[in-house]
Amino acid sequence: MADVLQELGGVQVMMCAADGPPLRGEADAIDLIGEASFRGASWVVMPVRRLDKDFFSLRTGLAGAVVQKFATYGMGLAVVGDVSAYVAASTALGGLVREGNRGRNLWFAPDTDALRERLASPRTHGISNTEN
Repeated sequence: MADVLQELGGVQVMMCAADGPPLRGEADAIDLIGEASFRGASWVVMPVRRLDKDFFSLRTGLAGAVVQKFATYGMGLAVVGDVSAYVAASTALGGLVREGNRGRNLWFAPDTDALRERLASPRTHGISNTEN
């Protein structure tokens, strides 16, 4: 299945297919940003399973580098799926999830329905699939 442009909560997003290639670095992020921008999307919706495991280990710097690329290019990144096991293993990652959900460029959502709701109501503060 290919990545597709879709309206979600009144916002054009590029829905990344769950079975697509993993996002492993800044070059992958730039490619996604370029493709999403070309298609007219303002957000990239990335399933958890498409993120390299290093994304969830903050000491690798991958999450910071990827998030910075999205912020620099004015593109939102929504990570969709269950990240609770990663958050349980890392207090720092739990902080990133909480802070991301308070911001405007990086959100973590348990599923597309929660993301749709968040996109439709931009005043909503944070969605999370963790119980922290």
